[in-house]
Parts: sequence; C-alpha cells; structure tokens
Amino acid sequence: MLMQATPPTVDTGDTAWLLISAALVMLMTPALGFFYGGLVRSKNVLSTIMHSFFMLCLISVQWVLWGYSLAFSPDAGGLGIIGGLGWVGLEGVGTTPNADYAATVPHLLFMVYQGMFAVITPALITGAFAERKRFKAFVIFSLLWATFVYDPIAHWVWGVGGWLRGIGALDFAGGTVVHISSGVSALVAAMVLGRRIGFGQEKMDPHDATMTVLGAALLWFGWFGFNAGSALASGQLAASAFVTTNTAAAMGALTWMTVSWAHHKQPSVLGAAAGAVAGLVAITPAAGFVDTKASILIGFFAGIFCYGAVQLKSIIKVDDALDVFACHGVGGIWGAIATGIFCQKAVNSAGADGLITGDISQVGKQILAVVAVVAFSAVMTFVILKLINLFVPLRVEEKEEVLGLDTTQHGEPAYQI
Repeated sequence: MLMQATPPTVDTGDTAWLLISAALVMLMTPALGFFYGGLVRSKNVLSTIMHSFFMLCLISVQWVLWGYSLAFSPDAGGLGIIGGLGWVGLEGVGTTPNADYAATVPHLLFMVYQGMFAVITPALITGAFAERKRFKAFVIFSLLWATFVYDPIAHWVWGVGGWLRGIGALDFAGGTVVHISSGVSALVAAMVLGRRIGFGQEKMDPHDATMTVLGAALLWFGWFGFNAGSALASGQLAASAFVTTNTAAAMGALTWMTVSWAHHKQPSVLGAAAGAVAGLVAITPAAGFVDTKASILIGFFAGIFCYGAVQLKSIIKVDDALDVFACHGVGGIWGAIATGIFCQKAVNSAGADGLITGDISQVGKQILAVVAVVAFSAVMTFVILKLINLFVPLRVEEKEEVLGLDTTQHGEPAYQI
C-alpha cells in the first residue's frame, strides 16, 4: 500500500516570526525615506520622503495584481526567465502553505513578506535622482522597473525554475535581487538624468543629519526581518542570520568611520551611518550561509570598498545624489562574491561550500549571477528611462529645480518658515 505524503501544515511559531519579519521589512521603506530625506537640501526633503512612502503604496498593489505571479509562480516557457500568470490577482494563493517556498507558513504570508522586498527595491533607486526628477516620470518608471526588472530577477534567483537558482547561485536575502539591481539601475538613472544644477559648484550638504541617523537606525532594526526573516522559520538558521547581520553592520560602521577619520581627520557621524548600511547590504546575500567570523570580514571590506566608491564620485562626475551605487551596487557585488568565498554547508545544509572550504566553483557561480544582474539591470533601466522620456520629461524644469521639488511638485513645503 502506497503511503500518502503528509501535506504541509502551518506552524504557528514560524508564522508569528514571518509576520513580525514582514512588518520589520515594511518599516524599512519609510526608514529609507528618512535616511535619504536628511541627506538632501531642505527644499527637497518632502519630495524625497514621498518617493519611499509612495513605493509602499504603488508596489504593494502591483505585487498583488501581477508582480508576485511574475516573480514566483511556476516558470513560463521552461527557460527560467519569468514566472507565469497563474497567480495574477493572487488566484490560488491562499492560507495553505506552498511547499516549494515555505512549507510551514501560509502562502499568503510568504507572498506579502516577499512583497516588502519588492517595495523597497525601487525606492532605493530614488536616492540617485533625488532633487531633480519629475514625479509623474518617477511613478511610471517605478511601475515599469518593478515589472520588467525586479520581477524577472527575483524569478531568476528565488523562483522555482529560475535559471540562476538552477545553477546554484546563492542569495539568501537579496544581494543580487535587491541591492545589485537597484544600485546599478541608480547609476544608470543618474547618468541619464544628468547632474543637478550647481553640482560641483555649490554646496549641497545634508540639511538634517539627525534625520539620516534615525533612518539608518530604523533600517538596521528592520534589516533583522530582511535577513533573519529570510530563514522563513523561527529556528537556528534565523538566529545565525540575525547575528551575522548585526555583526556585519557594526563592523561596516566602525570601518567606514575609521577610514573617514583617517582621511578627513574627524570621525563622521554620517559616515558611521553609511558604513552600517554598507555592512548590512554586503551581508544580505550571505547572512544565512556564513558564520559570524566571516560576517566580520564581510562588514570590514564593505566599509572600505563602499567608502572608496563614494570618493570616486568626485572623479567620474556622475551625480548619484545619495551614493546609491556606492553603497548598494558596490556593497551588493562584494556581498554576492563574498558569499561564494565564505559559505559553508555546516551553517546551512541547503547552501553550498565555498572557497574557504575548498570549492572555488561557488565563486564562479556568484560572479556569473553578478554579471547577469548588472547587465540586465543596466540595459533595462536605460531602455525604460529613454522610453518614458519620449512621452513625459524625466526632469523638472530648471526653475522648478531651483525652487525645490517640495513646492513645485507637491505644493507642500516640508518646513514652515
């Protein structure tokens, strides 16, 4: 007599943890708004915060209607490129677990947890074109980018049948899917939109450093849901990812501040905040595959590499306003490659052994994933921006930029004088 397989059942502990993690990741997007908002000039703070808040609205709906289906539903065409349309409008996505992704939590919960990743990713890009992009163009760009860039890459890396998942490339919580895709797209967007008026000639200092530090602290807090939540269960792996995340963030902050201190002769508060974010970015793909000792090295080199990338901005003259590529692009690339160096099956049996345990092939898989995501994100972002510009100007008019986007785009000043 054939024994029937036991159907997946909901575990209340795992469900509680993932509910909390989804809420933590949700908090990260408005936290990003504060992080970015403090870094711009006071005439643009409200419009900058709005970029992040609006993503929480727009992409939450896009994800339910078609984004989740494109990213995670069964592969369309068998090529590992994109999911099908079977889950459009959450058709068939209910409270029963889907064993292909998370066997102990409701499918709906896995969907909304992943939706919070989809929300923050295009919001990250907005730091590159802060203070100069037309809001209407921003809305159209975000919707198209989420659909034609984020959703396919999420399917490649995490979807059942995705081609990068199929070759064994590892990304625990979004180094390629979230950070490399947004960082590279941010660089392209900065190049296409051009430099802000007065860039390099006038001071464009942050208007509120305290707001940025608050945003960084809230991002750090939310990142525990981002990384430890990606274990999709309340257990040993979540605990390990929690510790590696915190350690890399702390090491990144210490390193960036120390390097900046040696360079500029003063310990920078904003440098410590940026360094923490760089460490968090770099540990994201590796959090559930490496041990704590490796997380120290990952955070250390993230602080060095990302700080160095920021210094290059004055040389290459690309106005990535809030250094999105330097933190998320460079940090994500380092983190993805570092995953191949430091990953161990002893940490996560579902992962792989990397360079330090004698298998250099995993580094090659990670590099292939990096190259593929960089190329796809860059080309698609360029095409989307050029297409939008045929119908809606990407930039505000010069007089609007000088006056500030808070009043010219939204009619609401952030501060009453």
